[in-house]
Amino acid sequence: MAITLPLGEMSIEEKIQTMESIWEDLCKKADNVPSPAWHERVLSEREENLKHGKDKFIDWETAKKNIKNDIS
Repeated sequence: MAITLPLGEMSIEEKIQTMESIWEDLCKKADNVPSPAWHERVLSEREENLKHGKDKFIDWETAKKNIKNDIS
């Protein structure tokens, strides 16, 4: 089923509300969405990296500052 939205006629607020509605609906059905095989591989790799000290966690405020610096 193809759904066409009048994106050119929608305001930014309407587009955001539409995305939020779609996301909310998807979240309600998350258990029905199979996770792709590569997700498990990536998670396993990250877990191994943490175990071996190759990666580390940082707090959310530091992460946001790093992201902001990267895109500035």
